[in-house]
Amino acid sequence: MKDFNRAQKITAGILILVCFLLFARSWMPESPVGEVGFAAFSELPVQEGGRLKPIDTVARTSKLIISGRQRFIDEDGNRYGANEWFMRLLLDPGAAADDRVFRIDHPDVVGLLGEHNEERRFFSLRELSRHFDTIRGEFEQINPEPALRSSYENALANLQKAIVVYDNLAYNLVPPPLFGGPTETYSIIQRALRDAADMEEGSDSRRTVDNALRLFENQFQRLSGNLSLQPIPPGGPNGFDEWHNLGVSLQRSLQNGEIDPIVLAFGRLSKAYRQQDAGAADAELAILNRLYSERADAHQVRKVPFERSFNHLSPFIYSMFVYMLAFLVAALSWLFWGRSLALMALWIMAIGFAVHTFGMGARIYIQERPPVTNLYSSAIFVGWGAVLLCLFIEKRFLNGIAAAAASLLGFASLIVAHYLSYSGDTLEMMQAVLDSNFWLATHVPTVTIGYSAAFLAGFLGIVYILRDRLFGGLPKEMGRGIESMVYGVTCFALLFSFIGTVLGGIWADQSWGRFWGWDPKENGALMIVLWCALILHARWGKVVGPTGIMQMAITGNIITAWSWFGTNMLGVGLHSYGFMDSAFFWLMAFIVSQLLVISIGWVIPQRRRSLES
Repeated sequence: MKDFNRAQKITAGILILVCFLLFARSWMPESPVGEVGFAAFSELPVQEGGRLKPIDTVARTSKLIISGRQRFIDEDGNRYGANEWFMRLLLDPGAAADDRVFRIDHPDVVGLLGEHNEERRFFSLRELSRHFDTIRGEFEQINPEPALRSSYENALANLQKAIVVYDNLAYNLVPPPLFGGPTETYSIIQRALRDAADMEEGSDSRRTVDNALRLFENQFQRLSGNLSLQPIPPGGPNGFDEWHNLGVSLQRSLQNGEIDPIVLAFGRLSKAYRQQDAGAADAELAILNRLYSERADAHQVRKVPFERSFNHLSPFIYSMFVYMLAFLVAALSWLFWGRSLALMALWIMAIGFAVHTFGMGARIYIQERPPVTNLYSSAIFVGWGAVLLCLFIEKRFLNGIAAAAASLLGFASLIVAHYLSYSGDTLEMMQAVLDSNFWLATHVPTVTIGYSAAFLAGFLGIVYILRDRLFGGLPKEMGRGIESMVYGVTCFALLFSFIGTVLGGIWADQSWGRFWGWDPKENGALMIVLWCALILHARWGKVVGPTGIMQMAITGNIITAWSWFGTNMLGVGLHSYGFMDSAFFWLMAFIVSQLLVISIGWVIPQRRRSLES
């Protein structure tokens, strides 16, 4: 017994150490490939999509859209992080044009480029630019309805989107190479402005200078319409009262005769970067930080360094792996060391939940909004709610069942959130109809907790059937415990789904002037309420046995998944977010997996009599 307890303690220590090492590793700084680092650069504030954020956030989201991953590996095998690649793109766009960052998976789209190597997936802007007319011509012929596109058309649309994103980012800090680098261009502009001020109005030399300045103005006007970032804060010599982009700033400079010091600093930073002069780059970054602190609103920028640290920590990625570790330990508890390993799984799940909670709290702090504001944050919240419920359930039963179900659901929901992040900034600005913290803090979390509970009941049903049919049978006492869990969680799901649906109707009445309109999302919420009520009535009336109740709970997973995701992709209704090809595939795969587990309960006989005995 003494050796047995010692083995338990050693195992627990190893598992907790693994969790700690994962957490510590996420705080380790990235190592730059070049001499000029990017940490200070990635913390600089910019405005994009109506929100102030660090360059780090733009780098990560843009790289995911363009490449489907945040790392870039050059031809020499050097691995660049998203920030280092983005620094190269913004400060030396000409060199970045040779970086193979555009990912193309479809062989027919690759064939448009004259490339027949089926193993090649990444291409540079310079390689694509020779085929822009072909790509654009093919893109104009694809089906405008995303749900009806073929895989080739979807791949083509993704490539076109990546090209547009790249093009709108490349010259946000420095202008195109009109006369050499940005510092040379700015010197020519400043000299022309001085000469124009000293020359006589109407003279030939003045007309020559004015014509040159008009050419600059036309260039900057075109530039201002293509840029996606506003990196220049209010104030300065141009007297703007809001954040603005490089093209707008340079247009104003031609009018008042002075270039913004921040624009000049970015030009010098670009020169230092291209020369890999780390000392000069650090000096320019210090100047930029000082100028931002003088001109930007302190309340606006105070969260920018925190958001950069939050991005680097990636708490949801960490939680995802910790949940999977908790699931494995909980599953092992069914084979040996019973309650001891179940307790260990509970500890590990609590660690993952703590980091999960920190990540969600950090998003609330950054966005100054309640936890659920879009599809991405709903996935984060669904997993969080399920794990929270199971911490209490597992503490009571301590049999590894609730820990396994919640860890699996927490892992799955974070996987969903991870792939949803590929679409862009997950802390985006709210749509006008959602711009209400009261309803975002009441209706949305309430109905999402209903989703969490419905999924949890279904995942408990999965554990019941798989354990009973495929893994040696289910002990009678454990079977009763799972049935009790499913019953309690279903009651919880019914309560919160019903209240959330009613609150949604009140919000709809205030926003759209009607309480109920048979919108697909409203119908989906009603389906969850009715199905939870049906499960409870089937149990109370003993219409089906324990296995039937579990199969009904798993069917609830299908209904909840469709109500949560499927209704958003129908393209109709006030809650439609648009069709997503990859999301539709995985939604169908999930539904098939649930039907498979349900069929196992019918086809495979019980190995050991449990509740029906």
